[in-house]
Order: sequence, then C-alpha cells, then structure tokens
Amino acid sequence: MADCNHDCGSCGESCGERQGGIPKAPMNSESNIRKVIGVVSGKGGVGKSSVTSMLAVAASHLGKQVAVMDADITGPSIPKAFGITDKAMGNDEIILPQATKSGIKTMSINLLLENETDPVVWRGPVLSNVIQQFWSNVVWGDIDVMFVDMPPGTGDVALTVYQTLPVDGIVIVTSPQELVGMIVEKAYKMAEMMNVPVLGIVENMSYFRCPDCGSEHAIFGESHVEEVAASYGIKNIAKLPIDPALAAACDSGTVEDYRTEAMDRLADALIR
Repeated sequence: MADCNHDCGSCGESCGERQGGIPKAPMNSESNIRKVIGVVSGKGGVGKSSVTSMLAVAASHLGKQVAVMDADITGPSIPKAFGITDKAMGNDEIILPQATKSGIKTMSINLLLENETDPVVWRGPVLSNVIQQFWSNVVWGDIDVMFVDMPPGTGDVALTVYQTLPVDGIVIVTSPQELVGMIVEKAYKMAEMMNVPVLGIVENMSYFRCPDCGSEHAIFGESHVEEVAASYGIKNIAKLPIDPALAAACDSGTVEDYRTEAMDRLADALIR
C-alpha cells in the first residue's frame, strides 16, 4: 500500500502487514523507510555483521540513503565496524541515530550503553521490546533501504523482526562446511513460515586466495552454495574470500573503506 504508515491499529485494511494477526510496529512521523532487508544466519560465526556492513556501504555507493539497525542486541558489532563511538541522543519519546562518515544512519544497543563492553543480560520479551523501539522511536528520516543485522538462529529477536517490522526480504549468510545445508534450510524455512522472501545468499569465507601465487584454497571445504541456492530457488549469490583486510577494516572501524565487487553486485540486485 503506497500510503501505508505501518500502524495497523489505525487501519481497517486487510493486507500483508497483518502477518499472523500481529500488527506491524508503527513508524514515527519523522521516518520514511522504503525497503527493509534482514541479514540472517542459522548459526553464529559466519560473518553476518561484516556482510551487513558491506551491503550497507555498497548501497550507499549506489546513491541510496541507507540505514543499519543492529538487531543483534546481545552481540552488537555494527558500531565497531563503522568506527562509531559517540552515543545516540534522545529523550523519553525519540532517539536520534548516529551516522557513519559517509552518512549511513545506524542504531545499536551499544550506542545506548555506558560502556560498549557492558553485557546485555535481558530476557526475550525485553529484547523484543528494544527492537520495536529501534523501529518506532528512532528518527530515521528518509531512507531508501534499511539493513537489519539479525542475531543468529531462530529465536525471540528474529521472530520479532519478522512479525513487527515490514521486512521485504532477507539475505542468508553461510559458510562452506557440509552442515551448512541444514543451517540454511532452517533460516529459509523460518522466512517461509513468515511469508518473507529470500532475496540472496552469501557464502562467506568461501576460499582463500594466496597473496604470493594467486591460487585459491578451499580451507573450510569445497563450496556447495550453488547447489544449496538452486534447491531453494535463490537467484542472487555472492561468494566472499577469507580476507585479512576485511577483518582489519572491521576491527579498526574502517569498513566503509573496504569494497568488493561481489557485494556491489548483490546490493545492486537487492535494491534495484
């Protein structure tokens, strides 16, 4: 619906916004987000946050107004990757996101904690409430595409994102191990249950290219991403190498200076 403000409580229409009978969280009047893409993984340790960051950077280079919601509340990584140290400001009603050096708007629990190393020891309902506040109370402004960095697995927070945010599709991040087929299937089936399309799949740590001879080595096993993608009808595929430069960029907060052709192509396909 062209004029939908995602506030189902004030609307009598029957549409996809009412998935499962649960109304979408309302968006504040100072925000207009045209597309929401979740970045998910069935397990931890596959580089989901770095992929989210690279997609956001690639979309920004395509001339889009971009935002990143760090929904991994207990393991936030986005501020570190972008080198954001200033805290988010706000009051009882609104929160102002922080922006990266290239203007990507971000919101993360680490922008609200006194110390970034403070643990978040909250139960599921509180975590879910934070996600809804990040959507409804943050003044995002005019955004072409928001990437949501989801926590690994299929727990409370992932369910909250699917049910209360108007997610247009997801990207699944995986790695080359044999067990990945099962993990991808879990993420795919959850998206299918929530009527959310899978827009693409990223195989991270797919290979290592020797800096001396240029040959490629499948350190974590031979890639099966093409077969997995084909079995689920996923058309957009990106294979990323093990690259110490990416790890260094995320650690130093300079991920905006890191570019890959594969992520540029995928971002273009996702937001076209």
